Amino acid sequence: MSGAQHTRLGSQALLTIDLDALVANWRAIAARVAPAQCAAVVKADAYGIGLVPAAQALSSAGCASFFVAHVAEAVRLRTALGDAPAQIYCLNGVSDDAAEIQALLGAQAFPVIGSSHEWSVWLKHAPCHEAALHIDTGMNRLGMSAQEAQAIAATPEAACVALVLSHFASSEERENPMNAAQIGAFDAVRQLFSNARASLANSSGVFLPTAPHYDLVRAGYALYGGNPTPDAPNPMQSVVGVQAPIIQVRNVEAGAMVGYNSTWRAPSPRRLATIGIGYADGLLRSASGTQGNPAAQVYLGDTPCPVVGRISMDLSVIDVTEAPVKEACPGAMVELLGAHISVEDLAACANTIGYEILTSLSRRYFRQYVGG
Repeated sequence: MSGAQHTRLGSQALLTIDLDALVANWRAIAARVAPAQCAAVVKADAYGIGLVPAAQALSSAGCASFFVAHVAEAVRLRTALGDAPAQIYCLNGVSDDAAEIQALLGAQAFPVIGSSHEWSVWLKHAPCHEAALHIDTGMNRLGMSAQEAQAIAATPEAACVALVLSHFASSEERENPMNAAQIGAFDAVRQLFSNARASLANSSGVFLPTAPHYDLVRAGYALYGGNPTPDAPNPMQSVVGVQAPIIQVRNVEAGAMVGYNSTWRAPSPRRLATIGIGYADGLLRSASGTQGNPAAQVYLGDTPCPVVGRISMDLSVIDVTEAPVKEACPGAMVELLGAHISVEDLAACANTIGYEILTSLSRRYFRQYVGG
């Protein structure tokens, strides 16, 4: 499968997406949670890797349930899947916009209802259509209270509830007592809807030692190669690789200033390379190499090369002094994500999380899809 462009231009950064690894991650989670089913969360353009190729590869592998955030994503996903049997759930629920609800129905998608008001709107516009209910078990972001759910359960329309779900707030922290509290709160509500399926676990929730998988788990970050067990080695395969070309190489003397506002000065004579990638491509400015602060590093072959100076919109500067001279030349590609650098590694340098790294991937990359 190929990206929108057929030929990469020499100055373009390269984003490689391994669809075989994506599918392998889904299959590994599906096997772990069986007989529960594994749904794929493909919101935010499938966490930045591309909704259409990701969903099509997962559907071909047997994934039958997908979660998006917005109605527009549900419409796009249904078009991408064509006649493939798939259940699509829209996590952000429904608004009072009748046209949006019709678009949701046209996509044969299910809203995830998060309040009594949303439930009333849904019954008004789609009285005979199934929906999911989102129960807030302590995250206080989206979702209805247990009391709201009890009121709905007491009505004949409760038969329209096909799925009851909630969302872990701290499942990446295995010992966090909130996990058990949320499981208990969810168990109390799901029993009110005995004919509906139940879903609680996200990627990290799948790996909690005592968490039930219920009928459906919602894998997102882990599918795309993120580590769902940050206190242990990553059980998932890497999906995303990023490379950028060296545009120019220069030698500088000790004390030379680099980048905007001279936030980095060469401590000794150094050899520097400017690479064609910046924050407009998703290399976050917070990963800049300022004086005395750790910065992101890239790899030139097997040599780590730190970012020096502030990352700018289209360009960044790296220190290639320790790299072989014959490797550090214009046109050579450096690795920002890949065999040497994980999503979590880059996120740590930028003082953020891997989710932000993935969802910040720009459309400016030449996208190369392999496998699938």
